[in-house]
Amino acid sequence: MAICTVYTTQLNPTCSSISKTHSGFHQKQLVFYKKTTSRRGSISTSSSYVIRCAGVESQTIVIGLAADSGCGKSTFMRRLTSVFGGAAEPPKGGNPDSNTLISDTTTVICLDDYHSLDRTGRKEKGVTALDPRANDFDLMYKQVKALKQGTPVDKPIYNHVTGLLDPPELIKPPKILVIEGLHPMFDPRVRDLLDFSIYLDISNEVKFAWKIQRDMAERGHSLESIKASIEARKPDFDAFIDPQKQYADAVIEVLPTQLIPGDNEGKVLRVRLIMKEGVEYFSPVYLFDEGSTISWIPCGRKLTCSYPGIKFTYGPDTYFGHEVSVLEMDGQFDRLDELIYVESHLSNISTKFYGEVTQQMLKHSDFPGSNNGTGLFQTIVGLKIRDLFEQIIATKAQTPVKAGKA
Repeated sequence: MAICTVYTTQLNPTCSSISKTHSGFHQKQLVFYKKTTSRRGSISTSSSYVIRCAGVESQTIVIGLAADSGCGKSTFMRRLTSVFGGAAEPPKGGNPDSNTLISDTTTVICLDDYHSLDRTGRKEKGVTALDPRANDFDLMYKQVKALKQGTPVDKPIYNHVTGLLDPPELIKPPKILVIEGLHPMFDPRVRDLLDFSIYLDISNEVKFAWKIQRDMAERGHSLESIKASIEARKPDFDAFIDPQKQYADAVIEVLPTQLIPGDNEGKVLRVRLIMKEGVEYFSPVYLFDEGSTISWIPCGRKLTCSYPGIKFTYGPDTYFGHEVSVLEMDGQFDRLDELIYVESHLSNISTKFYGEVTQQMLKHSDFPGSNNGTGLFQTIVGLKIRDLFEQIIATKAQTPVKAGKA
């Protein structure tokens, strides 16, 4: 239960009814009227004080996850929500094509819902969904801010099946709000609302290899059509999506392996976890000795791995002018139960018990990336977000709410 400390004298409280604003969110506030008595004994109202009605639900932590389409955002969301417990599901009784996922602790909002143009509208104007002109950043900012402050909103829905904008759905403030999509860090107003931000950076070589594997094998697309699709999106991606990584608190970068010379198949990956230094409530993970430069090839008797093996590196670096720590894994695991050997050499991973990283990886062994650094680092970042959430909540619980004069 959240505690609100208010110091008043002769105040008469009145709690107003919930009202809906033009921006699609609901307001509820507590108004204290200070009453004065005249010489004849009559009572008049001289001033009022307003406090927004707030409880645990108002202490919403906002996490931003940015990435291009098809870069693993959905898998990351499943790993993250699993860390907090409870299955993430669409809103019960709502639009079956809703993009929102709700669990006991988290609500995941897809920022595609803030498209201002439907599929036909984008085609008519000659813009892609990556173009800021196809998105309503004013509404995105107002609604994310409202949820962070504990106010429910009527969020729009972009229907990926029909390409149309569906009627809105009611979203209540969760403990943790994750906004994922193409633009969570594009608008500085939205960016300033984030308590933590992540960018999934898939290199062009790996992205191309993944798209070929998926679209040729599963969808029957030709190699030429796949190349054309990637090239058509690239200018907008380079202009509007990729620059957001400079603002991220953590970047998971996926690259071709360096263990196999000339490999471009994208089956063996080199994954880097780039962690910004100096972020409040976040301590970067390190290998063996914090701040040192480390290169480590795990013992083959303790960690089974087929050709080309596994190599870890760690050390300080700079990234877009920021001091960072970088943990890198090149190669893949053969047996996830042996991951405990690697976990035991990592520090600041924010686990609650020995082996929690390994347990989470085994729990979702069928998820993409579970045998390489993408799954490992997504899991670790999920644990770090849980720790960040708990620290922020503990800090807020010690801060009394102040009353403002109306």
